[in-house]
This record gives sequence, C-alpha cells and structure tokens, in this order.
Amino acid sequence: MSKKSKRQISKANPTSSSPTPTAAPASRVTSASKSEEFNPDYSFVRKDLKRIGTLAGIFLTVLVVLSFFLR
Repeated sequence: MSKKSKRQISKANPTSSSPTPTAAPASRVTSASKSEEFNPDYSFVRKDLKRIGTLAGIFLTVLVVLSFFLR
C-alpha cells in the first residue's frame, strides 16, 4: 500500500484572512472542435469482449456436455 502524505498549505499573504481566488481563462469550445479532440479508439475493447463472450460460450457448452456424461 502506498503511504498517505499530508499536504502542506502555504499562505502567500498572512495578513489577509480569506484566500483570493484566481480566475481561470475562459475558453469557448464549440461542439465541432470537441468531437475532434475526443475521439477514442475502442476497437481493442470490442475484440476483448468478443473473445470473452466466445470463451464463456465454449466453457458453458463444455459444462453442459460434461453434466450429461457425469450423471
């Protein structure tokens, strides 16, 4: 297991009682550029799922056949 480390909080200005929030730059992203940015390839996942399904079917068939012979 990994050790938990404590986070140290440093104050830049000890005289101010409330932290000053920093504004993040606002960027407008259209839906067209969003679809271009996130385009994952899940072909390997599909291959793995087909293999898992095939193996499950084979094992289930073997178990059914064995149940007839072992009775």
